[in-house]
Amino acid sequence: MSTPPDRPKGGLFYGWYVVATVFVVQTVACGLGFYNLSVFLKAFVSDGGLSVTAVSSANAAFFLANGITGLAVGWALDRYDPRILITIGAVASAAALACAGHVKGLTELYFFYILFGAGYAATAVIPGTAIVARWFNRERSKAIAYASTGLSLGGIVFTPISVALIQGLGLEHAAYWLAFFFIIGIVPVTWLFLRARPSDMGLAPDGDPVVEKSEHGGTMTDGVGFAHAVRSRFFILFTLSYVFSMMAQVGALAHQFRLVATRTDNDHVAALAVSLMAAGSIGGRLIGGWMLPRMSSKHYLIGVMVLQTLAYAVFSISYASVPLIAVSIIFGMTVGNLQMMLPLMMAEAFGLRAYARILSLAQMIVTCANAFGPMLVGLLYERGGYSVSFSVLVGVSLIGLAAMISAGPVRAELAR
Repeated sequence: MSTPPDRPKGGLFYGWYVVATVFVVQTVACGLGFYNLSVFLKAFVSDGGLSVTAVSSANAAFFLANGITGLAVGWALDRYDPRILITIGAVASAAALACAGHVKGLTELYFFYILFGAGYAATAVIPGTAIVARWFNRERSKAIAYASTGLSLGGIVFTPISVALIQGLGLEHAAYWLAFFFIIGIVPVTWLFLRARPSDMGLAPDGDPVVEKSEHGGTMTDGVGFAHAVRSRFFILFTLSYVFSMMAQVGALAHQFRLVATRTDNDHVAALAVSLMAAGSIGGRLIGGWMLPRMSSKHYLIGVMVLQTLAYAVFSISYASVPLIAVSIIFGMTVGNLQMMLPLMMAEAFGLRAYARILSLAQMIVTCANAFGPMLVGLLYERGGYSVSFSVLVGVSLIGLAAMISAGPVRAELAR
């Protein structure tokens, strides 16, 4: 193994400030967005008089809007300042949150989820991971793990706040505070510290000395072209695996709060379960950041998928507070890793040449499929309760696991 070049003197590499910025942005965006979906589901059912099936189906609009908008975000990231995109996304998401308390019927419900999903796409995962990937080569897995920990911390911080605000003020008034938190937590830090790529500051990835070309004659944007990547066996089967695995995960996440609340008859226990799930997600990401440089990324991901399948099985049969909280923590450890591994393994498989476009296409396909997860769980709940719906998630997860095993070597395309 060759020794990496000495880093230039002058303190901490700026890429770690970018990691910290993405961490903050994802904490706020995912805490008030992704992890709050189950809280909104219960609020719309309780306060709005809507059925579980109706809200679960409308929930799908969030993921469809997120996936379709994410494809445009991936294209725009190569052409525009990402701070502009993130600001537009934050404003759109905050506008949706401010309208949440005025949702009285299906039309308003779908408008809420579509606007919220589109804004979220421009704020959270795709911009953050694409930017962090540009700043690191050798330490990419660690950097993405640290930055994406914000996805989980958001659930710990904002789920209890959201529940307390909605219970204390009602959804109509609480929604304005949630919208305010979204703007103030994202826009200032983005403009102060986020930078699109190291070359904008005269730097190179990992803080290495700036060179025009690497020793094999390429540049830091070496990798596989977009057209070739999306036709490859690995892209197709890896994406298919995530379609089923994330469909199951998002369905479970959207209903976790209500499952625990109805089985324990206690909203505070449900909020604790969601918060501890998010804490488990942080622990899972940090463990992943430590283990991935030491083992095959594919073998690690297969282990995560097996553990998540077991978690669905335990959810289906658990009714008491202790086992529900325990399995929430285990589930959280898999949530953090599964979400982190998609952008990380896309970079490992195809390089950075067309990374934002490849990632955004995979995210669009997976996210649109995610839309059916909450809907599937909601429909099955109406027919047999959460025991039936989470048992079906076991089967859905096993299909994703089979596709991942069949995807082949991660670096096969780069080796050509």
